[in-house]
Amino acid sequence: MTNIPGKITIIMPAYNEEQHIYENIIETRELFIEANHDFEIIVVDDGSTDKTFELITKCARDYTHIFPVQLAKNQGKGWALKEGFRHATGDYVVFLDSDLDLHPRQIHLLFSIMERENADIVIGSKRHPQSKLNYPTDRKIISSGYFIMIKLMFGLPIKDTQTGLKLFKAEVLKKVFPRILVKRYAFDLETLAVAYHFGYKISEAPIVLNHHWKFGRIGFRAIRETWIDTMAVFYRLRILHYYDKKDE
Repeated sequence: MTNIPGKITIIMPAYNEEQHIYENIIETRELFIEANHDFEIIVVDDGSTDKTFELITKCARDYTHIFPVQLAKNQGKGWALKEGFRHATGDYVVFLDSDLDLHPRQIHLLFSIMERENADIVIGSKRHPQSKLNYPTDRKIISSGYFIMIKLMFGLPIKDTQTGLKLFKAEVLKKVFPRILVKRYAFDLETLAVAYHFGYKISEAPIVLNHHWKFGRIGFRAIRETWIDTMAVFYRLRILHYYDKKDE
C-alpha cells in the first residue's frame, strides 16, 4: 500500500452481519498491519438484531486496533458513519462496507489517486471505465437512472455517489458532517454535494465489486425514500442555502 503520512481511520458500518463480520474485520486489520500503517478500525453496529455486536466486541478483545461502537436501534448507514466519525482520531477516514463486497486491498489505489490528483476525497465508482463489476442488472439500471438525475440537479464532477468505498481527508468531514441531515439512502449524495459546494476536490477510482446478493432486489420503498431525500438535499442546497447558514 502507498506510504501514507498520517493515521488512517477505517469506519465499517454493520447491520446483521454475524455470518462474516468477525472474519472480515480481521482480514481488513491484517492488510493494514502488513502495510505497517498507523490505523484504527471503528466498527459500528447499527442496531443489529443478531450477534453482530457480540462478535465485533469479541474481535476487539482478541485483536488490537479495533474499536466497537453500538447504536441502540437501527438508524441507517449514514447515521452509523457519523457516529463512527465521532470516535475517529485519524488524519484520513475510509468508509468501508463490512460485507467486503469491495475488498479493502483497493484502498491503496484511492490513496494513490488522492496524492496524484491532490484530491480531498476519492470515491470508488461503479461507473468508472476500468471498474470490474459482479452486480445485479436491476441495480445497474437504477444506478444509471440515479446518476442522470443527480448530474442534472447537482452538477457533481463524478459519475457515482453510492459505492460503499470512500476516502476523505478528516478535515473535510469535520466541516461537512455537522451539516448532514440524511440518515439513510441519500446520505452519500448529501455528503459529497455539500463537500463539493464548499470547494473540496473529489476524484473517482475504479473498483472491483463482488456482490454477495445478501438483500436481493432494491424495494420500491428504498427507491421512493431515496428520491424524497434527494429532493430534500436539493431544496436545502439550492433554495434554502441551509448549508451556508450553518456558519452564521
